[in-house]
Amino acid sequence: MKFRPLHDRVVIRRIEDDEKTAGGIIIPDTAKEKPSQGEVLAVGPGARDDKGDLIAPDVKVGDQVLFGKWSGTEVKIDGQDLLIMKESDIMGVLERTKSAKKAA
Repeated sequence: MKFRPLHDRVVIRRIEDDEKTAGGIIIPDTAKEKPSQGEVLAVGPGARDDKGDLIAPDVKVGDQVLFGKWSGTEVKIDGQDLLIMKESDIMGVLERTKSAKKAA
């Protein structure tokens, strides 16, 4: 099934954190916090201003973003746990630095 968000809504898949601490201790699922980082899978066409003009979204498919812990609505589409939230709930886009690109 394909899902197309409306207005300024964004579909995000959470990016899971490491399951071990820096010291090598494995963190059980029950003790883990939900990650507040994710990948944008779909973006609506944008919001409308007071004049009715379309305001294009700042995020695009493939962006890695940070969002609030309680942001969005959790849904399951095609067996995937996803989040649907307004673009304004996204705090920012993570961008790779030149040194990180070289290491990858």
